Amino acid sequence: MRILVAEDVRRLADDIAEGLRDEGMAVDVAYDGLAAAEKAAVTGYDVVVLDRDLPGLHGDLVCRQVTRSADPAMVIMLTAAGSPDERVAGLRLGADDYLAKPFHFSELVLRIRSLARRRPSARPRLLSRAGIELDPVLRTATRLGRPLRLSRKEFEVLAELMAAAPAPLSAEQLLEKVWDEYADPFTKTVAVTVGRLRRRLGPPDVITTVAGAGYRIGDGPPAP
Repeated sequence: MRILVAEDVRRLADDIAEGLRDEGMAVDVAYDGLAAAEKAAVTGYDVVVLDRDLPGLHGDLVCRQVTRSADPAMVIMLTAAGSPDERVAGLRLGADDYLAKPFHFSELVLRIRSLARRRPSARPRLLSRAGIELDPVLRTATRLGRPLRLSRKEFEVLAELMAAAPAPLSAEQLLEKVWDEYADPFTKTVAVTVGRLRRRLGPPDVITTVAGAGYRIGDGPPAP
């Protein structure tokens, strides 16, 4: 899941981003409205956590840009103004949810996951292929009934491959979906993570390397 946090209070933005990364999300940060608009225009985010009172370009304008794009991200607005009129105004701009500051971080996480599931292009609630059952919300995965112990990145790579199947995903696509903007595009991180994931899944190998296209989840053995 790829998230953009647009918040001008740097410590708060960084704390939110760090907490969301601990939840297994790939997170980019923008400290003003111009940076948020630029990042939203070039990256396919699932959810944008948007402070309404951003400098440079007001959050209202960023919200309009995001929600009017061809494949819009879901938007949750954050603001210190939590009156009913303020919430209604934010929702009228196209925001999908509204959370007043201060807030409990656990509530923000739940709302982000809920918004991601509601996105029109969202993946199914449960993913199943090649004897693998994966629940992105509970963050559990099994193969032929055997629980899989996966790192956060291994889990996210597996979820992306299963959601895309039977189509392959390139290393570049996986890098964009699972890692953040600071990931080195020339790194071998994706290949290393896929290698570890193959070992975690065990034989027979169900991740196929497709020449010139990347990786895909094959059919594999049926679940018993």
